Amino acid sequence: MIDFYGKNIAQNYAGNQIFEHVSIQLHVGARIGLVGRNGEGKSTLAKLIAGIEKPSTGEVGWRKGLTKALLNQTPHYEGLSVKDVLELPFSSLKEIEKKLKGIEVKLSKPQNQQVLSQLLNDYAELQERYSISGGYDYHSTIRKVSTGLGLQPLLGQQWEQLSGGERSKVELACMIAKRPDLIILDEPTNHLDLLAVDWLIQWLNQYDGSLVLISHDRFFLDQVITKIWEMDQGVVYEYNGNYTSFIQQREERLLTAFQHYEDQQKKIKKMKETIKRLKEWANRANPPNAGMHRQAKSMEKALNRIQLLQKPVYGKKVDLSFTESHRSGEEVFQIKDVFFAYHTNVILKEAHFLARHQERIAITGPNGEGKSTIFELLLGKYSPQKGNVKMGASVSAGYLSQHIPELMNEKTVLEAYREYATIDIGAARSKLAQFLFYGMDVYKRTKDLSGGERMRLRLAQLMEESHNVLLLDEPTNHLDIESREVLEEAIDYYDGTVITISHDRYFLNKYFPITYWLQEGVLTRYEGSISYAQDVIARQ
Repeated sequence: MIDFYGKNIAQNYAGNQIFEHVSIQLHVGARIGLVGRNGEGKSTLAKLIAGIEKPSTGEVGWRKGLTKALLNQTPHYEGLSVKDVLELPFSSLKEIEKKLKGIEVKLSKPQNQQVLSQLLNDYAELQERYSISGGYDYHSTIRKVSTGLGLQPLLGQQWEQLSGGERSKVELACMIAKRPDLIILDEPTNHLDLLAVDWLIQWLNQYDGSLVLISHDRFFLDQVITKIWEMDQGVVYEYNGNYTSFIQQREERLLTAFQHYEDQQKKIKKMKETIKRLKEWANRANPPNAGMHRQAKSMEKALNRIQLLQKPVYGKKVDLSFTESHRSGEEVFQIKDVFFAYHTNVILKEAHFLARHQERIAITGPNGEGKSTIFELLLGKYSPQKGNVKMGASVSAGYLSQHIPELMNEKTVLEAYREYATIDIGAARSKLAQFLFYGMDVYKRTKDLSGGERMRLRLAQLMEESHNVLLLDEPTNHLDIESREVLEEAIDYYDGTVITISHDRYFLNKYFPITYWLQEGVLTRYEGSISYAQDVIARQ
């Protein structure tokens, strides 16, 4: 049975073609990962599947009675508390509750037999409807979802008081609570910590509906999806298996497609050469050879009928490499017996931390614990109330902030980059092109950049600084998968020390064999990746 189908669909906005000739089928219970480079049209396709938009051309359809929900935009719930918002999916049950309470008030007063009998019948019917519709379970559902996604502290807050990330988490909780037949998620893990992501993975693996998931979180994709739809140059390719399986299959597809393209190019070249020779020979003859002219004309028609294959591309990747100007000492950073608090908010209790030359260290843990504060202590922005923070000999530290506030001003991309790179404009534009800033992009104001663009610009600046230690706060945020892979390769070849704060488990497991876990002021070191650390924590 099919939940959704799209037949030869295309979408364009004001003449800008996003994709065309796309035909897809979403079967009941399917678990689809929708991947591709930024700008390929993943979110646009998600909106078509959700019925929020209509295609420019083509046909779409859904299974009769299908309930669906899309998470990609945060709606407005002004005047409501978080608890009120979470109860919105159960408004029909709350209405029944109201009616039941009204009947209970009437039953508490003297009534004649006929009225009493009618009230009891109405009460019984409403109770049955309430029970069948899950009335006795929905409070428990709200409690489980809000606990799993870390929303309990926010339940009493008004919608207007929430940050953008908090609003996204509330909307995700609402969607889960509704439990529609088809869930479409657009980057659902962006504002979730590791514990909340684990809870969401568990929930999705128990969910029996259909799922379409857009995500740059490769670990998350591996855990919950069984088929990949890859959008590449306006075409959707299907692969069976999880993300890791898709990577291998995609490489095979690209190699085969490139071979076919090369073969066709050779054939076209040979045909053009033959046509040229036939015409030359025909014209040399005296009189000109009409038969050769006809043969050349026939071959030209055959050449024009060839359906040209598009040259496969691996995508525009960020060309990134970090260098170190000189070696640091063996001990890069040390935190010893440190206590640090903001007013009454304790961040660290008698904490210890050690980073040595060339180590790859991850600092992670639940959101809101103060992980970024550790970087600020290491860099000397804050001083501990107790204990010592020491920077080692010859340390030159490059810092990538999660929010990059210094790149939210009137300066252009070109101006911001040339503050770090002492090269002429032409060379600077060439370098910025390696970071995907093309043409007029270099004249964008930094305040107008997207999160991904701002992150790429800061990485470009960082590359010019030649530090021997890198402090990276959520470096993969807003980057597409291919840009993440280039960042990872640059870190892999870098000779200095790298310390990162991240929730990207694929990134952490592959490149960071030392993990510090921060929770409730306690900073614990694990001689293993994040998955190893979580396994140890779970057994404690």
